Amino acid sequence: MAEAKRILVTGGAGFIGSAVVRHLVPQAGIEVLNLDKLTYAANLDSLRGVSGMAAYRFAEADIADSARVARIFTDFHPHAVMHLAAESHVDRSIDGPEDFIQSNVVGTYRLAQEALRYWRQLPHAEAEAFRFHHISTDEVFGELGATGIFTEDSPYRPNSPYAASKASADHIVRAWGRTYGLPVVLSNCSNNYGPYHFPEKLIPLVILKGLAGETIPVYGKGEQIRDWLFVEDHARALQLIVERGEVGESYNVGGGSERTNLQVVQGICDLLDRLRPRHDGSHRDLIGFVPDRPGHDFRYAIDYTHLENTLGWRPLESFESGLEKTVQWYLDNDWWWRPIVERHYAGQRLGLSKPEATAPN
Repeated sequence: MAEAKRILVTGGAGFIGSAVVRHLVPQAGIEVLNLDKLTYAANLDSLRGVSGMAAYRFAEADIADSARVARIFTDFHPHAVMHLAAESHVDRSIDGPEDFIQSNVVGTYRLAQEALRYWRQLPHAEAEAFRFHHISTDEVFGELGATGIFTEDSPYRPNSPYAASKASADHIVRAWGRTYGLPVVLSNCSNNYGPYHFPEKLIPLVILKGLAGETIPVYGKGEQIRDWLFVEDHARALQLIVERGEVGESYNVGGGSERTNLQVVQGICDLLDRLRPRHDGSHRDLIGFVPDRPGHDFRYAIDYTHLENTLGWRPLESFESGLEKTVQWYLDNDWWWRPIVERHYAGQRLGLSKPEATAPN
């Protein structure tokens, strides 16, 4: 019997990371170790369906803890690293940028250093097959106007503390590949959505506000445009990239589904009207416009043709099909989100960059 491929997933209790773990673990011939610090947005309940499987392991650890990470590399002996651990919410980065620098920049540096030390002592064949896959965001490229699209060659122009921290992480990983020979691949994705999404982000926040009959906040006039990617489509792309991506290459992953924030909110309201109607009107009546966040990028859009042409990936979900699956999941799974709302995050606004302010991407 062939040896199982061992994949170390950092941030595997987070939103995208847990989707990757749920995608990988049931597959024959793959073992996964989920390394997660379990910060506020991490949730092991997101892995309930795979946590009892023999191919799954969990280690509570900080990627910035070099000694602990070194032991994990030695004990687990991974064939690949999929690095998703990161602070990810733009509004929180406005209120508290230091956490983003520590996790996304310092943490990535230390993880890359330990991966390099581990890789250098591998036998030749294992070293040749090893991959360090860094997963990033389209926000590193800044914003687009009404036209244009981000490609793998787009210049880096991050505008938020979050985007700056992820851009720094991208550059660290790319430099460790070029300077030290670490076999790296990188990917940058558009806005993800889907099940198990922490409710500070736009889509789950709107769903839960609508279910509670509370005001649904829309920043500014809701004109900002995002390219939406269903998280399970993203997980499929990431497996292709770590397994078949070319060393040193970067791959953009997008959903091909541009929508204004207001269109997204209205679409959710319409789905709630159909799936969980209110007794006193439409969910659209709950929409309220609030002051925009500082430095809010106008538009992101991803060109994923490089990934499509080289690795054969395309999104399976349209925005309409993915959004309906997402709304239905939240309707069916209050066991997952209700404890978060009651104990950790009740939908308050963040990211106004004012001491008295207590926000969605």
